[in-house]
Amino acid sequence: MSRRYRQRGYQDDDRAEGGGEAARGARSEREGPRGRGLGRPTEEAFRCARCGERLAVAAEGIALQAVCSACGSDLHACTQCAWFDTSARFECRRPVVERIASKAKRNLCELFAPRLVSEHRRDEPAAPDDVRSAFDALFDL
Repeated sequence: MSRRYRQRGYQDDDRAEGGGEAARGARSEREGPRGRGLGRPTEEAFRCARCGERLAVAAEGIALQAVCSACGSDLHACTQCAWFDTSARFECRRPVVERIASKAKRNLCELFAPRLVSEHRRDEPAAPDDVRSAFDALFDL
C-alpha cells in the first residue's frame, strides 16, 4: 500500500512497519485506565430534567403528585423518565400504545422509571483541628 502522507493514520499497516501496538505508542496495560475521574467512587442520583436540582427518590419510585422543590416542575413526567428518547417512536424506548402529548406534564404512564445519572461521590474532607495541620494537609501528597 502506498501512502501519500508521512504521518501515521487509520490506514497504517502494523505488520508492514514491524512494530505492532508498541510502535504506535499504545499504553501498556500496567498503567491502567486513564481519564478524568476514572476510578473514583460514584453514586446514582436523580436530577430534575428542567433545573438540574438533585432530588431524593424513594425505594418505591416517584409519587404521581411529586414536584421539584426548586422549579416546581412535575417529576412523574416523560422528560424525567429513563425511557424518554426523542428519536424513538412516540419518544419512548418502551412499547407504548398511544403518544403522550405533553412530555413535561404529569402523566399516568405505568412504564415510568426515574432517570438516574451516575455522579462522582463527594466525600467531604475532615476539617483539621488546628491551623498547622491544615497547612500540612495542603502539601500532603
